[in-house]
Amino acid sequence: MANGQWLMAKFLIVKQVQAYISENRERFLEELFEVLRIPSISAQSSHKEDMIKCAEHLAMALAKAGADSTEVIPTEGNPVVYAEKIVSPDAKTVLVYGHYDVMPVDPREEWNTEPFEPTIINNRIYARGADDDKGQSFMHIKAFEAMCATDSLPCNVKFMLEGEEEIGSPSLYGFCEEYKEKLKADIILVSDTSMISLDTPSITCGLRGLTYMEVEVIGPNKDLHSGLFGGAVANPANVLTRLVASLVDENGHITIPHFYDKVRELTAEERDAFNKAPFSLESYKQALDIDDIEGEVGYTTIERTGIRPSLDVNGIWGGYTEEGTKTVIPSRAYAKISMRLVPDQDFEEIGRLFEEHFRNIAPKSVKVNVKFLHGGAPYVSPTDMEAYKAAEKAVEEAFGRKPLPFYSGGSIPIVSGFERILGTKSILIGFGLAEDAIHSPNESYGLNQFDKGLATIPLFYKHFAEQIED
Repeated sequence: MANGQWLMAKFLIVKQVQAYISENRERFLEELFEVLRIPSISAQSSHKEDMIKCAEHLAMALAKAGADSTEVIPTEGNPVVYAEKIVSPDAKTVLVYGHYDVMPVDPREEWNTEPFEPTIINNRIYARGADDDKGQSFMHIKAFEAMCATDSLPCNVKFMLEGEEEIGSPSLYGFCEEYKEKLKADIILVSDTSMISLDTPSITCGLRGLTYMEVEVIGPNKDLHSGLFGGAVANPANVLTRLVASLVDENGHITIPHFYDKVRELTAEERDAFNKAPFSLESYKQALDIDDIEGEVGYTTIERTGIRPSLDVNGIWGGYTEEGTKTVIPSRAYAKISMRLVPDQDFEEIGRLFEEHFRNIAPKSVKVNVKFLHGGAPYVSPTDMEAYKAAEKAVEEAFGRKPLPFYSGGSIPIVSGFERILGTKSILIGFGLAEDAIHSPNESYGLNQFDKGLATIPLFYKHFAEQIED
């Protein structure tokens, strides 16, 4: 075939895929809504049956989309949905990773719609999981369907959709070890991240790591009357708040000894390049309804959320918290604390440093328990690998402008696990936006984001396959 004919054939295939997506868009959305209606909350054991239901539903969706085989594989926790389509033993293989579990909806009273009844308002889908990660994962299933239906799938494709990402993927590490041969691929394709904006598309080339801890401060052997004992007995809630407040100083610097020992410091040139990403501090504050920002002195806001570590209290409780009053000194108080990490910090080492420090600073008037809940290493996706170049071309073609490389402040701990266990790099093409409010009430996902994702994903396969052919 002459070069001109070959290019025309490639063009026609892309047009066929786009036409199929356009013709079936409304059905795609209805099928996504079916998935969003399943309350697959991995953090709450009461939703165990919903996790199984969601996994089975996605397996059927993949079978209908064109997979040669699908399985719902049990793990020690929630099942993994696995599917594959092998077009040729000589073709490159893409392993698509996503997760079907979602965050709890609390606080429920702050939702403007039912969290598990998807509703379209102003061209946005409002539902828990609309973005993170059901909406983004589902785009891959439908893009796969479009390529299968038009006989234009250029790569072997495997799907691995898990149900525990929001609780640290505890079962997936063992799953990857056990099914290492089954999961062999040339690249892992992930859409569980965000872009700077639709006008400034980006590809995530770095994720922060995570160490997640829970602490318990124990005082008297029972709740005490705050009038009879107040001022004489240590109040665990008071002590806990003092300890937690001391973990970050007035300059935004984390006070745990040796915490920064292995932090990779960027050069002045690297920091300058990083800060070229478009960012409006005023718009940022306005969107969050805050009067000012806060963070580590000497760094910009986007540096603080991309290339610097952080420590945050994710929840704190103890004593009486219901309506009305109950004057007690609580016997116990608790907090959940997460630390976002950067290369080359070790999440397990940070957990040990945290525990040692927290025990050292606790007064003798209380006892403390410190528990490591989960974590994962930071991840860097090189911009010079074939998959990144293919993603760059795909995004540029779909969005009309070249994407920027971007370091995300978020974490997907299992991604670094993939590289360690499977020896496979991941490419992170996410279509989320800051306004999607993931993990918060009123999570949403724009219809234009859904459409852009569907347009971009087949182009990634096309460019990835062409690079290999070249």
